[in-house]
Amino acid sequence: MERNELYPIFVKVHQINVLIVGGGNVGLEKLSFLLKSSPRANVEVISIDFIPELKALAKEHPTVKLTQKPYETSDLEKRHLVIGCTDDLTVNLQINQEAKAKHLLVNIADTPDQCDYYLGGIVTKGHVKIAISTNGKSPTTAKRIRQLLEDIIPEDINEMVINLNDYRKTLKGDFEEKVDQMNKVTRKLVQKKRRLWPW
Repeated sequence: MERNELYPIFVKVHQINVLIVGGGNVGLEKLSFLLKSSPRANVEVISIDFIPELKALAKEHPTVKLTQKPYETSDLEKRHLVIGCTDDLTVNLQINQEAKAKHLLVNIADTPDQCDYYLGGIVTKGHVKIAISTNGKSPTTAKRIRQLLEDIIPEDINEMVINLNDYRKTLKGDFEEKVDQMNKVTRKLVQKKRRLWPW
């Protein structure tokens, strides 16, 4: 059976430099996704032109910079993550090749074989964040799973996380003893009470 071999990580995008090349609807989608998950993401968007919605979104976030100009190789300097989403496939492929030559992680919109990473579905409830990936096979499925998790994860889960963090700080003993005590306290969280999936 095929399996998803992607390794999920949670990146502090407010501490690194993200470049988005493309100021149209796809650029808006990518920027919106980043900012929804991390409102202080440090992003520069480069494009010959920007749709009004993207300009309006950038105005709401002081860590987003819009630069109106064509893409150049030098735009990749001092970047960590790159997203190419212009309406010109040739430019997107150029971004991919030049980013990879600089050992940068790059995502080319709607071109899975040109991506080092995907932007999957995300559920956020306070400190709890869950990322969902279908390995690029079915974004609609990822969306439905996100909606399901948003519905079943209680809003007060953040309070529980904070309380458990406070409790963890009071524990005595070595690492194994602390893990054992935390496991005992949290075991009820994973007891199966009902079937969640409709299929």
